[in-house]
Amino acid sequence: MSRNSTYQAATAVAPTIEQHFLHQITAARQNSYTPLATPPTAQQVEAIVDTAFWASLRHEEGRSVKISLAFVSPEQAGQPILFSQLLPLTPAVLTKLAPGVDRPGIHVGVWVDENGLYIWGSTRVIPSLCFVVDVSEPGLLVVKTRRLDGFGKFANVAVLKGDQVQLVEEKSNGTGNQLGYLSTIIEKIPALAQLEATILVLIAVSMRAHKRGGSLLIVPADTTNWQNSLVKPVLYSLQPSFTGLATLLLQTEEPLADNQLKQDEIRREIDAIAGLTAIDGATIMNNNYELLAFGTKLGRPVNSVPVEKLIVTEPIIGSTAKEMHPAQNGGTRHLSVAQFIYDQPDTLGLVASQDGKFTVFSWSQEHQMVNAHLIDALLL
Repeated sequence: MSRNSTYQAATAVAPTIEQHFLHQITAARQNSYTPLATPPTAQQVEAIVDTAFWASLRHEEGRSVKISLAFVSPEQAGQPILFSQLLPLTPAVLTKLAPGVDRPGIHVGVWVDENGLYIWGSTRVIPSLCFVVDVSEPGLLVVKTRRLDGFGKFANVAVLKGDQVQLVEEKSNGTGNQLGYLSTIIEKIPALAQLEATILVLIAVSMRAHKRGGSLLIVPADTTNWQNSLVKPVLYSLQPSFTGLATLLLQTEEPLADNQLKQDEIRREIDAIAGLTAIDGATIMNNNYELLAFGTKLGRPVNSVPVEKLIVTEPIIGSTAKEMHPAQNGGTRHLSVAQFIYDQPDTLGLVASQDGKFTVFSWSQEHQMVNAHLIDALLL
């Protein structure tokens, strides 16, 4: 490599990341997926992560560096912007480039020759399962990859913050097509089984982005039992329900990866729904993606009892479930949604905190209590 790594977390995590991408890409090749990225070696992972980390601690014109690096050759990239001269992969170069390539969806292309890693330009189009390092804030890096279906948020592989490393346990099917962790949650709620994890992640990302905090409840379309947990009257109830997102998803016949216009329309509808969660009170949507109400106050049904405990889990390899009182997991918003799930176990609750924490609440049949899933690591 062109430089020795001095970021110990990069050295520690590189072999694991190498094996992850090798496994994912090998499995995808066996299933005849194309085009696919080239898996990076541990040495390449270490060098790219190390350089990105030290760049993240720098500033350009008073602003911290935000940049996305993709390990991809110019030939593998779509419509690349090619520099006339190859640039060395160094923190100084990334710091200078960052202001021009910090918009969402732009990746700085990094490739390798006999002299080591270099920067060749930038692109918006990368192959499936491409190794990407995203510099989110000073000292915070997210290793991610483009999913095989090409739609939705990139899949997070690892989160590195300072000397802390979190490896994301996605529980995928070996092809990288789906957010397996959220899919597993949904599959355990028969009334909501038709929900798509990709859409829920996009909603969660949008909720998190407005930084005001908010909650979204997803309820079955074929029952009204959940209305017993609402404080009446519901001021912002919609009659008829708003079906903008539902209509778009029903109209989608071709793969979304092949229709950028439809992707953009879906994202606009998702942003509109997520924006309503910033209003005090819960937003409610059914499992057909129909918006039913927003700014809704939640209350305990008659004859119900307060929720006294819940189990907290997160999709991080090596983490263990913790049982605690709901008040220890968050504020009033978290407590009210936990109570809602306790009383309405066939529903799902999404809660964003102002500090970026994101929790999905569901009913655990296994533990017979509310399960708070901390999914921050999936959304960065």
